[in-house]
Amino acid sequence: MSARDEILAGIRRSLGVKGNETIRRQIVQDRLERAPKGVVPARGQVSGEERIALFRTMAESSLATVTEVGTPAEVPQSIALFLRDHNLPATLRMGGDPRLKAMPWSETALEISQGPSEGQDLNAVSHAFGGVAETGTLAMISGPENPSTLNFLPDNHIIVVSAKDIASDYESVWSRVRFAFGKGGMPRTVNWITGPSRSGDIEQTLLLGAHGPRRLHVIVVRE
Repeated sequence: MSARDEILAGIRRSLGVKGNETIRRQIVQDRLERAPKGVVPARGQVSGEERIALFRTMAESSLATVTEVGTPAEVPQSIALFLRDHNLPATLRMGGDPRLKAMPWSETALEISQGPSEGQDLNAVSHAFGGVAETGTLAMISGPENPSTLNFLPDNHIIVVSAKDIASDYESVWSRVRFAFGKGGMPRTVNWITGPSRSGDIEQTLLLGAHGPRRLHVIVVRE
């Protein structure tokens, strides 16, 4: 038994309970469900095309670039064009996300590598769990599908997000994460990415790539 378990067991003994009483557990659950919600900014409370447009505006204001495509099948060509336009090598690292793996990469000249990055990759692509319109932020769930190393180590990070997964606010995305992983289960890491890595010195000189990718390119898939 750990020190934590011993402390909790002592508290239960002093209260004369075991901790698994149905009524007590239900009372706690009811209190959690009735807890008042915090203030949510009004900026993101739009829907449809307005929400997508707001996401794009906010992402670009944070120095990301954004492209929209109609279907997932258009993503590989869009990435190849982005790399060519920025005079970058036609190499790309990705995890095992089935949505990415199903895309027609063979129709491009891209050299695809699989798995986490060890720091030598210039370009990487990930698929976001969702997006936040109010700030142009992307929610990244850790795991072999989208390794967290791809969020930080490559110089150029390309993130694909489905338009239907762009929510108005952070609270809505957190609710989706909890629903997706079920009660009592959460991913090990949720990274929130807003624009490329950047920092400013005391004279406010902006430096990109200070502690992560110097470029963030977002591809919004409409379908």
